[in-house]
Amino acid sequence: MAERFAKLVDVKSIMTLLLTAVFCVLSLKGDISGSEFQTIFTVVVGFYFGTQYQKQNNQKTQ
Repeated sequence: MAERFAKLVDVKSIMTLLLTAVFCVLSLKGDISGSEFQTIFTVVVGFYFGTQYQKQNNQKTQ
């Protein structure tokens, strides 16, 4: 359990969670449109999961 928490607290995870929260708030306030939110959120989450996938593949091949 501690290992999972340690992985969750890495910089990429924190940035992804913060960006998600900020864009959710901006979208709810009406500062950005739903389509802008979807585009930004897709890029951020795609990057996060892409780097996680790449890291796992690198660990498996070593």
